[in-house]
Amino acid sequence: MTSLRTRIVWSYGVLIVLVIVMLGTMFAALVWNYYYSSAVGSVLQRAETEAALHNRNIAYLPMKDKASYMLQNMTNGISKLELLDNTGKIVVDSDGLPGNGTALATPDVLKGIDGEKGVWRGLDPLTHERIAAVTLPVKQEQRVVAMFRYTASLQQVDDIIRNMLWIGVLVGVVVVLLFFTMSIWIANRIARPIRNLTRVAEQMAEGEWTKRADIRDRDEIGRLSETLNTMASELTRREKLKEDFISSISHELRTPLTSIKGWSETLASGDPADIEEMQMGLAIIDRETDRLSGLVEDLLDFSKLYAKSIVLHPEMLDLIKPMRETLKQFEARAQKESIRIIGNYGHPTLPVEADANRLKQVFINVLDNALKFTPKGGSITVAADQEGDWVRVSVMDTGSGISPEDLPHVTEKFYKGSSQRSGSGLGLAICKEIVELHGGTFRLDSAMGEGTTVTIRLPLKKIEEIGQSIE
Repeated sequence: MTSLRTRIVWSYGVLIVLVIVMLGTMFAALVWNYYYSSAVGSVLQRAETEAALHNRNIAYLPMKDKASYMLQNMTNGISKLELLDNTGKIVVDSDGLPGNGTALATPDVLKGIDGEKGVWRGLDPLTHERIAAVTLPVKQEQRVVAMFRYTASLQQVDDIIRNMLWIGVLVGVVVVLLFFTMSIWIANRIARPIRNLTRVAEQMAEGEWTKRADIRDRDEIGRLSETLNTMASELTRREKLKEDFISSISHELRTPLTSIKGWSETLASGDPADIEEMQMGLAIIDRETDRLSGLVEDLLDFSKLYAKSIVLHPEMLDLIKPMRETLKQFEARAQKESIRIIGNYGHPTLPVEADANRLKQVFINVLDNALKFTPKGGSITVAADQEGDWVRVSVMDTGSGISPEDLPHVTEKFYKGSSQRSGSGLGLAICKEIVELHGGTFRLDSAMGEGTTVTIRLPLKKIEEIGQSIE
C-alpha cells in the first residue's frame, strides 16, 4: 500500500513538472518568436526601404545595368543581396559573384516570381545554413522583370536561442528539484505526526493505555492528537472503573454469600432443638439476603445509568409525601439504634414533577448512609423548604463526618474512601445521577467529628404551571 507521504510527494511532483513544462513551453515559444521575428523583420525592413528608393530607378534598365547599379548603390554589407531574373536564376550577388545558372525554388522566390513580396526562414539550398530571406519583385508595367533577394544568416540568433533554452531548462530542473524538496518536507510534516498517531493507536489497541500522542501544532492533526489522548484517558478511566467494579462487587458478593452458606451448613448439621441458634442463623441469613438483594439492585441501577437507558416516569406530586413515607420506614431502625430522626417542613406542600419511586430510592440511600455513620445517641434532621424556584431538601446527621481527602470523591462510582463499612460504593453515585436526571443538583458538605449534610435541589413546579399541565 502506497504511503501518504509518497502520494503527497508524487502528487506535488507531477503538478510541479506539468506547470514547469507548460511555462517552459510558453517561454521557449516566446523566445523563439521574438528573436526570429526580429531577425526576419530587420531584413524585411531593409528590403522594403531600399525597394522604395531604387526600384523606380532600375525598373527599365537592362539586366546588366541593373547588376551594376545594385553593386554600386545597394550593397552595404549588413545582409547579403542577390539579383535574380524573373525565373529565379541568380544574376549576381552583393559580393560581385555571378550566378551558376541554378534557379532558386524557395518559397520567397516563388512568391517573387508571382509578383508578391516573399518572406521565408529556413535552410539555404546553396550554402546549407539557416537564413532569413526576403524577395521583392522589380516590376515594369505590372510585369516582373527582376527580383532582389535579401538574406541574413540566423546562426547567431540560433546560438542565442539555444543558450537561452538551455538556461531555461537548467532553471526548470532547479525549480523542480527545489519544489520536490519542499514537497518532501511538507509531506514529512503531515505524515510524521500521522505515523506517530498510528503508532500510539496501535499501542493502545494492544492495551497500553498510558501512551499519549505528541501535540506539536494546534492544527487539524493537533486536534486529532488531542482527541485521541482524551479518548485514551476516558478508556483508561473506564478500564479502572471496570476493575473497581469487579474488585468491589466480587468482595461484596462474597461476604453475604459466605455468611448464608456458612449458616445454612451450620443449621443443617446442628441440633434442630436449639431454637436460639436456629433463630440467630435465620436472622443472619435474612439480613445477608437483604444485603445481597440491595447489591443486586444497585448493580441493576448502575448498569442502566451507565448505559444511559434508565427511564423516568415523572408525575406531579407533593415531595413531602415520599419524604414522610421514607422517614416512617426508617423509624423502627432508628429507635433500635438509639438515633433520633427529626422532620422539618417549611411548607405544607412542595410540588415537583418527578418519578416518586426514584426519589424514594434517593431518600432511602441517603438516610441509610446517615444511619450507618451516626453513633448511638446522635440525630438526623431532614428538612424540606422552598428556595426561590427550587425545592431544597437537606439531610443533616451528627455522625463521624467525611475527611477532606474523601469528600470530593464520595459520589464517584465504587469509591468508599477510608471507611471499612460494607457496601458497593454505588449508592451516592446513583443518587447523584437520579437527581441530575430530574434537572436538580446533589451536594455533600461535611466536617470531621461534626457530621455530614446532603443537600438536594429539585425544580419547583409553580401553581400556574400545574394548572397548565392539568389543562
